[in-house]
Amino acid sequence: MLLLLFSYAFYQHILFFLLLLPFSFFYPFLQRNKLRKKRQEVLVSQFKEMLSILSAYLSAGYSLENALFACIPDLENLLGKKCYMVEELKQIKRSLSMNRPLEEALSQFALRSGVDDIHNFSEIFLVAKRSGGDLIQIIQQSSTIIRDKLTITEEIITLNASRRFEQKIMNGVPFFMIFYLNASSPEFFRILYSSLMGRVVMSFCLCIYLLAIYLSQRIIAIPV
Repeated sequence: MLLLLFSYAFYQHILFFLLLLPFSFFYPFLQRNKLRKKRQEVLVSQFKEMLSILSAYLSAGYSLENALFACIPDLENLLGKKCYMVEELKQIKRSLSMNRPLEEALSQFALRSGVDDIHNFSEIFLVAKRSGGDLIQIIQQSSTIIRDKLTITEEIITLNASRRFEQKIMNGVPFFMIFYLNASSPEFFRILYSSLMGRVVMSFCLCIYLLAIYLSQRIIAIPV
C-alpha cells in the first residue's frame, strides 16, 4: 500500500510501482526494529514498576528469590497477566525450578530484553553475590538508582511524544500537497509525469523526501 502511494504520488505509472516493489522486502525489517524498540520501552516501564515492588518486599525481609516471585501477582493485578514483565518473571521462576542459579536466570532475562538497565541490574546482582557483601542492601540501593533513571527516561519519552506526532504530520504534508495539486490543477503536474526531465525531477524529490524522513527520525530518536 505504501509503495502504491509513493509510485502514484511521484510517478503515476505502474512500471515504477513494479520497479519499487523489491524495496518492499526491506519494510518488514524496519517494522521489526520499530516493534522491538516499542517492546523495550514497554518492558522498561514495567521493569521500573517491578523494582518498586521488589524493594518493598526486600525491605520486609524477603530473600531476593522470594521477593521476585512475590512480585508476580502484584504485577498481574497492576499490569495484567500477559504483560512482558510477568512473563519474564515466570520464566525466571521456571529456570529456578530446574535448579538453575538465579544469576543465570537474570542474565538470560537481560539478554532477551536487550535493555541496558536490565543488564546493569543483572551485573550488579552477580558482582554483589560474588563479593559477599550485603546483597539485599546493594540490590535495594541499585534498584532505587535504576528506578530514578528510568523515571527520567520516561519523562523524556513523554516530552518527545509531541515531536514524534508532529514529525508524522510533516511526513504526510508532501503527499497532501501533491494530491491537492493533482486534483485542483492536473495540468500543472502533467509535465512532471510525462517527460524524461520530469521523471528525473520527481525522482530527485523522492530521494530528498526519503532523506528528510531519515534525518527527522534520527533527530527525534534521542538516546537516553
